[in-house]
Amino acid sequence: MGTTVEIPKSDAEIKKDVLEELLWQPDIDETQIGVIVEDAVVTLTGVVDSYVKKAAAEKAIKGIAGVRAIADDIEIKYGNEYKKTDKEIAKAVANALEWNSAVPERDLEVKVSNGRVYISGEVTWGYQRNAAKKAVEKLLGVKGVNVNRMTIKQRVKPLDVQNKIIKAFERSADIEARGITVEVEGCTVTLRGKVHSIKEKEDAEKAAYKAPGVDHVKNNIRVQFYPLHPK
Repeated sequence: MGTTVEIPKSDAEIKKDVLEELLWQPDIDETQIGVIVEDAVVTLTGVVDSYVKKAAAEKAIKGIAGVRAIADDIEIKYGNEYKKTDKEIAKAVANALEWNSAVPERDLEVKVSNGRVYISGEVTWGYQRNAAKKAVEKLLGVKGVNVNRMTIKQRVKPLDVQNKIIKAFERSADIEARGITVEVEGCTVTLRGKVHSIKEKEDAEKAAYKAPGVDHVKNNIRVQFYPLHPK
């Protein structure tokens, strides 16, 4: 029987994959975005006219094997016809949170400064914090969303949380559960191990946030992709 040798993808190969993926996405104008790859870390540069396009570019490459991390330096510059005041943005944010059934908007406080939205308050579940961010990040005029000041009410036993997260990983078709370990201390979950893409790493973090009582997830999972080649 022959043996196999693990060979990492080169920066040139990763850059080629990134450029092809950006070209493939119908909602992204790849001519507006620059790509730099160094040590498997992808830096995106350029200027787009909406937060949606910025987020779409980053999301498009998270599933590419071999990408260890992403530095998103894309700027957002709205045209004059799309500019919104902070007051207008705050009103739109309040409406978006009210209309989202997954978000307890009465327990939240919204502040907008120079197009950046800051949401604070208390929620019962970690996934509600993510739902709040998703509900407003695509609104016209929004340049960024910060939900770090949203805290979690629910408190449960660490072992219960750990078991629920592990079972969630095992149920998921998108997460290689065997490569991930879960540690729980108080309301903080620490994830360790290796996966094949940033998307898989983020899917594991999202699954952990859905467990009751989880206030913070330290995602120490490493992205490592090595295609096997015959020796």
